[in-house]
Amino acid sequence: MKKTSAYITRMATPALMTADELLSLNLQDKRTELVRGQLIVREPAGFRHGVVAMELAARLATFVKTYGLGVVVAAETGFKLSSNPDTVRAPDVGFISAARVPSPMPRGYANIAPDLAVEVLSPDDRAGEVLAKVSDWLSAGSRLVWVIDPDRRMARVYRADGSESLVVADATLDGEDVLPGFTCRVEDLV
Repeated sequence: MKKTSAYITRMATPALMTADELLSLNLQDKRTELVRGQLIVREPAGFRHGVVAMELAARLATFVKTYGLGVVVAAETGFKLSSNPDTVRAPDVGFISAARVPSPMPRGYANIAPDLAVEVLSPDDRAGEVLAKVSDWLSAGSRLVWVIDPDRRMARVYRADGSESLVVADATLDGEDVLPGFTCRVEDLV
């Protein structure tokens, strides 16, 4: 009887997926991430989410290109943050400083965390899941994480030193030491 119980328990536990398996997975019209080997599948983000993410990405990309600071990546660009089990996260916008841009650029996931990771909240995002994602970014080496909340017209800023702050609509997001000189009013995004 013990063999049967153990067998059933093992069968009920899903197999862990690797980053390579995620890369070859083809789920149409879905957003996917890998969190400690577990596949996370979500519906595509809504229209407003896309507009906010693109507005910020465009502003960041222009600034970064003008000053030759590195690269900005678009939504759903995966970063392999840890191994065994693998975690692959995808920010809505990411920035990697020039000194840290992988060369050659990988065809798959970069084995680094972006210096700046931006998450734009969707109506179905749960606070605990967002905070887990922020923690994954910071633990893997991101120096700054912005969580933009279009519905509340505000942003939260999380830093590698553990500090955080709230930025309201008429206040300004600041690139701090990650992107010195970059600023953007929250209300211009939302």
